[in-house]
Amino acid sequence: MTWRPLFAAALAAVSITAFAPSAHAVPLREVLIVGNNWEGTADVVASTPDLTRIGRINVIPDRDARLWEIYLNPVRLAYFLGIRETVGEGHDQFVDDMYTTPDGSAVVVSRPSFADVVSIDLADGGVNWRFPVSGFRSDHMAVSPDGTKVAVSASTSNTVHVLDIVTGRQLGSFRTGDKPHENVFTDGGRYVWNSSIGEVNTAFDDPSQDWTKGDRRITIADATTFQQVRVVDMRQRLDAFGRGDLSDAVRPAVFTPDESKLYFQVSFYNGFLEYDVATDRITRDKVLPKNPATSEDRTTWINDSRHHGLSINPAGTKLCVAGTMDDYATVVDRASLREGPLVTASKPYWATVSGDGSACVVSESGSDRVTSIDFATGRKVASVPVGDHPQRVRLGHIPAGWTGTR
Repeated sequence: MTWRPLFAAALAAVSITAFAPSAHAVPLREVLIVGNNWEGTADVVASTPDLTRIGRINVIPDRDARLWEIYLNPVRLAYFLGIRETVGEGHDQFVDDMYTTPDGSAVVVSRPSFADVVSIDLADGGVNWRFPVSGFRSDHMAVSPDGTKVAVSASTSNTVHVLDIVTGRQLGSFRTGDKPHENVFTDGGRYVWNSSIGEVNTAFDDPSQDWTKGDRRITIADATTFQQVRVVDMRQRLDAFGRGDLSDAVRPAVFTPDESKLYFQVSFYNGFLEYDVATDRITRDKVLPKNPATSEDRTTWINDSRHHGLSINPAGTKLCVAGTMDDYATVVDRASLREGPLVTASKPYWATVSGDGSACVVSESGSDRVTSIDFATGRKVASVPVGDHPQRVRLGHIPAGWTGTR
């Protein structure tokens, strides 16, 4: 297997997608789309570090129809209520992840509580297509570098579906470990890396009970044949590195621009690790500061997270870390692994990169804001209010002049 570079000079791992418009394409504007999970909306803001607000999308225009289906099916209703009381922290989960289509006419959204993926038309706000995932909950997605495929985790069926982003037709699927979560396309779209995080809703959080969390691993699949190519069990790599105390549930992860290194967070950990792809081993570990106000009772941490959110600048020289339970975000120099200023943030849940690559953008789920942090200085640039419980933030493209769905 070879791992050719995925990024052009202006793209950052996982967080950024770019599409070359055709000669007849509608003029497009680059934006950041913020998914407000508990509210069922997505806020659209400028992709520049000032994060100027542009408009809002209702991602559950078919809410009544979906709820009727759920209420009439006792099994689906049980899962719907279970999601609300566990991973949803008492709230329904209406938007987990989202990407725009190559022509900028629609946004494709995974909706955990509705166990589906939908395409929302940006002109009229209607549903173009809907794909019900297998099982009872949809989760993180990834879009291929050419913008034509979207991979979505079906977390209760241990499956990743790969869909045509324009039509919603399933192109294929592959099996994963327990509770598939993060997806990343690599090698120019040739492979999909999926990390399964196991059970994160139980109270069996003591390290001695780690075995109860299930089968957690990275599954690498061919994005054309959908056959499993390789499995990476981080338990073995962590033990070999001398960190047998850490969970092997891989959470947010980013590749360097040349895809030679993978940086990843794991459950319960205030830090991240560096994995060398060629040698198949963990090479470095970064421990980040703890907030003394954060309880050390692991059962109080959201869905087994301590830190959840990681991005890398286009040059591959700086990492940005969301210190979720410690209420800060920080920029880390990749060469030295030295962190910059700790920027106060209320339960930051995700980290991505501005369109020009100059800033990290984090979602503050505790204060319903998105905030940009300059990669060069590590200082806050701007912060704007968004909807209820922002989580994923993705770069996308919309028609120029768009100010909201009708």
